[in-house]
Amino acid sequence: MQLKGKLPKKKSGILMALSSLPSNFGIGTLGIEAYRFIDLLCDTKQKYWQMLPLVPLGEGNSPYKSPSCYAGEMLYIDLDFLVRDGLLCESDLQKSDFPENVDFERVRKYKLPLIKKATENFDENCEDYRAFLLDNEYWLNDYAVFMTALEVFKTELLTELPQYILDRSGEDYEIFLNFNKDKIRFYKIAQYFFYAQYFELKRYAEEKGVMLVGDIPFYVSPDSAEVFANKEDFLVDDGFKPKLVAGVPPDYFSATGQLWGNPIYNWEHLKATDYKWWINRLKHYFLLFDVVRVDHFRAFADYYTIEADKTDATEGEWKSGAGMDFWEEAAKNIPEMLVIAEDLGGETGLVKELIKETGFPNIKVLQFAFSGDSNNPHLPEKYPENCVCYTGTHDSNTTLGFIKNALPYEKEMMDKLFPETEELKAPLNLIKGAMESAADTVIIPIQDYLLLDESARMNVPGIPKGNWSFRVKKDYISEELKSRILRIARK
Repeated sequence: MQLKGKLPKKKSGILMALSSLPSNFGIGTLGIEAYRFIDLLCDTKQKYWQMLPLVPLGEGNSPYKSPSCYAGEMLYIDLDFLVRDGLLCESDLQKSDFPENVDFERVRKYKLPLIKKATENFDENCEDYRAFLLDNEYWLNDYAVFMTALEVFKTELLTELPQYILDRSGEDYEIFLNFNKDKIRFYKIAQYFFYAQYFELKRYAEEKGVMLVGDIPFYVSPDSAEVFANKEDFLVDDGFKPKLVAGVPPDYFSATGQLWGNPIYNWEHLKATDYKWWINRLKHYFLLFDVVRVDHFRAFADYYTIEADKTDATEGEWKSGAGMDFWEEAAKNIPEMLVIAEDLGGETGLVKELIKETGFPNIKVLQFAFSGDSNNPHLPEKYPENCVCYTGTHDSNTTLGFIKNALPYEKEMMDKLFPETEELKAPLNLIKGAMESAADTVIIPIQDYLLLDESARMNVPGIPKGNWSFRVKKDYISEELKSRILRIARK
């Protein structure tokens, strides 16, 4: 049984992290530059803006190891819009020089005190805010209490919180809540700011005919509000320590695999509750986005587990996932789901069968096509219509960086499949090849349209530092860029 909901035919879009937009305050925000990017998409006939997760950044500033899968990252709140709304004064925004890429610590030191000041100027009796509290009560209070506890006890680890906090009960817990009510209030109001600005942007995208593509990580962080508030849905012990953790075995990206450290779901309990926790999460994402890319989709077919005390992912065990049973239950609750199944590294029989049953488009990456294997599923000639083609992803090199570092046999195959012309430079030839493939959907990282090399790479898997900081230059939108995107997309 294929699930309902199909992506539009023959449409393209651009992958741009919100944090990668230019701004005067060191990081991309939900402000005017986001609207300018939507205008760029509209002007160049692009249908999709694909973002990285908008959740609070976690270890290594990664959006894939967040302390919450519902909250928005406070750094994305636009300060100019807070001035517009009367919550800050223009004089509050002192001039500060920020580097071209994101210096996260510097941005936090500058922005967070200003956001705190805006929350102090905010009227809690605002009708919209009261409605926001009601609409988001299924996650907001747990998040605010959890973040307050981490702040008060000066830790980033759930397991280091006092037992009365972990139990969320008793006299000491009530004293904690009462004593820290202003901190809890701050986290709630800041989320109101984020969501108010986000939905304002989403309405603008809808007016312009641009669909927003969100990214939902499969796993959650071991140090997250979700584990704190929903212990029974995860395989953790009484002290909240994971029994097993997630990752992937050695692959193209890493010889020792990737040890992510996320706790494994208690699928037996989830199934007994009709997958309530997961389906609530999906519902939330479909409120935010028109299309949801499910990262590590293969884990719904089978997933890799590693004993929690291991130091790498070379030794682990594959286990069967929830499969079609979960997606059929989800379809009962969320009609017309538009899902992109990220199945990279998971092209096994079980995953292929699940993708076929759901009818979801899966992912093809041109950079993976040049192995020399004529059966390589990433070769454009192998694409079905129902797939999403990328030149590269946030985890791979930019296409120019890939070309510069390609092995001789890869270069030979590229030249054969996408011969460079005087009109188009090599990265643009790959984009052109993606557009001319059978894929109904093509999404191109902004770095590739800008012809940027590996210095503009977003993430190197397995490297804990120095990632996620890329930003485009303030004047990146030019008539040349518009012409380039439009000319290729028309193909």
